[in-house]
Amino acid sequence: MPELSSACRTLAAGLPGPVVVFGAGGFIGANLVHALRAVRDDVYAVTHQSYIPWRLATLPQDRVVHGDVTMTETLARLFERYRFQTVFDFAAFGAYARQEDADRILATNVLGLKNLIEAAGPGGFAALVHAGTSSEYGLNCKAPREDAELVPNSIYAASKASAAHLVRYYGEVRKLPVVNLRFYSVYGPWEASDRLVPTLLAHTARGEFPPLVEPDISRDFLYVDDALNAAILAAAEGVRRNPGHSFNIATGKRTTIREIATSAGRLCGVKTEPVWGSMPNRRWDLREWYGDPSRANAELGWKAETTLEEGLQKTLDWMKSHASVPAHDTAMRVHAPTRLSAIVACYRDAEAIPVMHRRLTEVFRGLNVDYEILFVNDASPDNSREVLEALTRDDPHVVAVEHSRNFGSQSAFLSGMGLATGDAVVLFDGDLQDPPELVPAFVEQWRKGYDVVYGKRVKREAPLWLNSCYRMFYRVFRGISSVPIPVDAGDFSLLDRRVVNELLTLPETDQFLRGLRAWVGFRQTGVDYVRPERMFGRSTNSWRRNIWWAKKGIFSFSFVPLEVMSYLGVILTGLAFLGIIFQIIMKLVQPHVPHGISTIICLVLLFGGLNLLGLSVIGEYVAKIVEETKRRPKFIRRSVRQGNHTYQTAAEMEAFRARCKT
Repeated sequence: MPELSSACRTLAAGLPGPVVVFGAGGFIGANLVHALRAVRDDVYAVTHQSYIPWRLATLPQDRVVHGDVTMTETLARLFERYRFQTVFDFAAFGAYARQEDADRILATNVLGLKNLIEAAGPGGFAALVHAGTSSEYGLNCKAPREDAELVPNSIYAASKASAAHLVRYYGEVRKLPVVNLRFYSVYGPWEASDRLVPTLLAHTARGEFPPLVEPDISRDFLYVDDALNAAILAAAEGVRRNPGHSFNIATGKRTTIREIATSAGRLCGVKTEPVWGSMPNRRWDLREWYGDPSRANAELGWKAETTLEEGLQKTLDWMKSHASVPAHDTAMRVHAPTRLSAIVACYRDAEAIPVMHRRLTEVFRGLNVDYEILFVNDASPDNSREVLEALTRDDPHVVAVEHSRNFGSQSAFLSGMGLATGDAVVLFDGDLQDPPELVPAFVEQWRKGYDVVYGKRVKREAPLWLNSCYRMFYRVFRGISSVPIPVDAGDFSLLDRRVVNELLTLPETDQFLRGLRAWVGFRQTGVDYVRPERMFGRSTNSWRRNIWWAKKGIFSFSFVPLEVMSYLGVILTGLAFLGIIFQIIMKLVQPHVPHGISTIICLVLLFGGLNLLGLSVIGEYVAKIVEETKRRPKFIRRSVRQGNHTYQTAAEMEAFRARCKT
């Protein structure tokens, strides 16, 4: 676990409180939280994730708070509620190769810092320490002083350089107690397993070297405890003496990849030699990348105390003692808390939407999972749009999707699935007849290995005759369908990501999801529940609508109507043939028996009606063929909104989805 120096422990205990760490789910932020918690109790960890990140799993739940620095309203409420006095800002995006969304990099690293300072300002704060990076120097990376030119070589570097200028503005012009710490290559406990030092130690502990880049690329490796001491000194002394300043937090020593690999190999007794160049150089790797910490030494009284060998040994000891702890990347995919996406199809549900949002939020927070709620407004004629705009401003988990016209609930679900980023998706009708409180039972079955978990209506709060009609339809539908359709199961269900991906690739235009859900297969099970009455307004279904739904399902998943017409044709043709024989016999036996006109009329009506019935059945299938050959889109989105951002063009929406995935 992290250890502050004795002097910094004393300073940490005396910092004005409450103390908060933004970006606490990250590597350095989590270490700082644990170090501060060792000396005081009023420490809060803020993370943009709604679940408790794995690095903070041992913290009391009431000390882990959700907050997104890009959401001004959320930040304002946090500072109004907790009155934070000492603020450490480790929230950042773009430091990892997989984090390439430029909009999100700028929104988090630049606007996020501005939002954070502005939110803290009205109530007053004692100190704000911003975690900068040596990447701010970019190409000018050979032991630069703090006043050296910043030559960013990436969007991430440019964003962090902009943040440093913001700190200078707020400190020197606005006279606020803020400083910027330019951390170099920090390593130590809790670092992600795909980073250099953990990867190197994990492999050398097994007697081998991992793939490595060219040996002469250099870094300035700083053990995390030294980085934490710098953050404490900056909060206690730096913001008071030098507001707006930036400090290089580095050892000042140039260490090549060859040197750190040699140290790790010697530590673990590896006899072989690394294969240099077996891993391609990263585009931001620079040969002379190390720092000049002289200002931090002089003005903060800080100096790196841990040698590289000592730091590697401490990190290796921690890794051995925490072998069962999930380590980001591969292990995190197995052990990480789940991300769920709720998709709510809305039509005339303006009154129900806030209630659905509140209940879903309570359920997801109770499950301790990351989540998003996608409300798909299918061109509802009420004020659903205004209600959703208010929700998106207040809650970053909410995504509001607007359709250009009413395409139906099936298209609304598909539209939401196309934007959803969760490991599993839960489908809801917006009228609150699908109870959110059933989601934990769905998740329990999903974690047992089921890919589809559907709600099975054991009872409806509806008249007996209506219940009977629904029950009869589902059983007839199951009996004649070409795939096994669960009885009494509507769209309300949880779908694993694999199932969602398969459904999205199906090319047909006229989709009946509860049938397609069965058609794609995978492991499926049901959860019993009682379907309540609609809470607000009147149902949009009618007898005509229900019959249309029944035909949609039957003609999509069954050829039995055609088979019935074939059988009727054979039977009636046989009866007609027998009738002809009978007439011939009667003519020979009783030549003077008159023929009744009623018989002729009945036969004409019978065969005429059967012909029309047959044509109508064929027409239903032909209509579906025509609809499919048109290849029209299943829906058209008018806009997608999250937070204060609205996306309207197809390119913007695709970029939004890519950003959500990262």
